Amino acid sequence: MKIAERINRLGTETAFAVSAEANAFAAEGNTVYPFHLGDMNIPTPANVMEAAIKAMKDGKTGYCPNYGVAELRDVLAKDVNASHGTAYSMDNVAIQPGGKPTIAKFILALMNPGDEVLYPNPGYPIYESQIEFHGGKAVPYGYLEGEHNFKLDIDAIGKQITPRTRILVLNDLQNPTGAECGAEEFDQLAELVLANDLYVLCDEAYFDIRYEGQSQSFAALPDMASRCVILYTFSKKFAMTGWRLGASIGPKGVIDVIAKLNVNDESCSNHFIQYGAIEGLTGDQTEAQQILNTLQERRNTAVDILNSIDGISCFRPNATFYLFPNVTRVMQRKGLTDYNVMRQTILQETGVSFCTRLHFGRELKGEDQLYVRLAYSGIDTSEIKNGLNKLKQFLET
Repeated sequence: MKIAERINRLGTETAFAVSAEANAFAAEGNTVYPFHLGDMNIPTPANVMEAAIKAMKDGKTGYCPNYGVAELRDVLAKDVNASHGTAYSMDNVAIQPGGKPTIAKFILALMNPGDEVLYPNPGYPIYESQIEFHGGKAVPYGYLEGEHNFKLDIDAIGKQITPRTRILVLNDLQNPTGAECGAEEFDQLAELVLANDLYVLCDEAYFDIRYEGQSQSFAALPDMASRCVILYTFSKKFAMTGWRLGASIGPKGVIDVIAKLNVNDESCSNHFIQYGAIEGLTGDQTEAQQILNTLQERRNTAVDILNSIDGISCFRPNATFYLFPNVTRVMQRKGLTDYNVMRQTILQETGVSFCTRLHFGRELKGEDQLYVRLAYSGIDTSEIKNGLNKLKQFLET
């Protein structure tokens, strides 16, 4: 059977290959410390599970509207308005089977073949994959190390805009770096968006995974709501990664197109799970807060140990559950400057499994620093200590 040529343009999440390698190593009887995937080993809040089970028993097991259950759309719009300072209604919400579908549907709705799309690199690899798969030109932009966290390379973004540029993908509270935009960066981006008539995918998957301060949304800036679609997911805040539930939130005209794509792709999102999400948004928040407390403890433990290793420097992001330490000096000292050799050697010697910068896009021109990404959402604090202390011992020997 001859496979369609467009499949050659379709990428993947190579972090899953790292996971398979770690699982194979563990199957040989070795201990593995899994920092590679952004999955969660924290239970979904009990009240969310109970609400979904009740809905199932109440017969919510058939089709529902392609836009999603009306009550969930209404509740979600109000919840986002309260946290973002926006003015959405249920007409601005289309429920999705996870956060990821918003990426492809936004691109299908607004990008024509040959259009250019600015996307973050390092960044979530599905951006580049979907842009190129649907016939666009993926144009990467990078990050710089700031005083307390990574920051956008605004100059590089501006220089890469051409008459063919149509979309900006903005993953604020970013995977893999943990970067977040300040007010000045938002203002500069807004100027570029307005001056060049761009549309913006605001990937806010980690908006609620925040330990200090208050998350801000680019869509809440003046004149931006009409140009932005927010990628929302229940996966992080409520530890629902396997439930596959999210939403697209934005201008009604675009949301109507996305809902039409829902009909073509999956008919509708899972019916009874949406009632669990309603309970998550409106019910007791005790366990949701416990999720944050657990993640914050893990973050602090991991950052403290990483920064104690000679040759590693690691920011302490206020949000997400990722760390992106600079490992250039220690890897040069160990003679491990090839990313794959470094990763495989450390797995074999310590059991610590992680992704590298290369799992989040091709290296940009001029890059001369080495980075790895550690996700701490799926590993307990005690195992973080055990694994990273073994890493420290190996790197300092």
